[in-house]
Amino acid sequence: MKAVILAGGLGTRMSETTATIPKPMVEIGGKPILWHIMKIYSMYGVNEFIICCGYKQYMIKEYFANYFRYNCDMTVNLTDNSVQILNNRSEDWRVTMIDTGLNTMTGGRIKRIQQYIGNETFLLTYGDGVADVNIHKTIEKHKNSGKILTMMAYQHTIRLGVLNIDKQDLVESFTEKPAESGSWINAGFFVCEPQLFDYLEGDHEMLECEPMERLMKQNQIHAYKHYGFWKPMDTLRDNTELNELWYQEKAPWKIWK
Repeated sequence: MKAVILAGGLGTRMSETTATIPKPMVEIGGKPILWHIMKIYSMYGVNEFIICCGYKQYMIKEYFANYFRYNCDMTVNLTDNSVQILNNRSEDWRVTMIDTGLNTMTGGRIKRIQQYIGNETFLLTYGDGVADVNIHKTIEKHKNSGKILTMMAYQHTIRLGVLNIDKQDLVESFTEKPAESGSWINAGFFVCEPQLFDYLEGDHEMLECEPMERLMKQNQIHAYKHYGFWKPMDTLRDNTELNELWYQEKAPWKIWK
């Protein structure tokens, strides 16, 4: 199963940092948050990724193009420019990076990678949030639901998109950034059927708006309630907090060895 990661946005709320690098490349513990997200998936055997690039995409492409050399010990013979690999600590990943446009909305980015998914169930997340989510359980709950889209729901006190969920764990409505707190919110880890592409109309659409509204009208969104750790990296303060957890060896999302 493939994991699609949305990594093309401008990251304007972290402009102090994202003026020079794309938000998914902002580091936690010396590694981009994008790497942390991929490690979460890899822990559950998901090693094939499609990254939806946009803003400063060349930095993401260069990172993975040189990943092997950056993560191994080597001897370089300068007389003939030969390289001997001594100890390979690279990942068993296949990473496809697609230019989905600079100003394309989230729904449009997903629509643009349809040909790389085919007729398969796939995973989807944003390139700026980490969690101790059990990926296997999300897939299992999704398959049992029989719905087109399953999203991870999380109870939080910050202002984010709120979900109204019925007794059968079906999403009835979605409100972006409401005033109330303590509600279930969209935490950004999805399991999707390929039929999702039929609900995406083009570059101008955000997944969280019209496409989700169409899906909800047909009772096609299922909620996976997550009671563990989840944190998005929206601001420099968030980045500082995530780094503190990492360096204190208290990072709940570090589920790999």
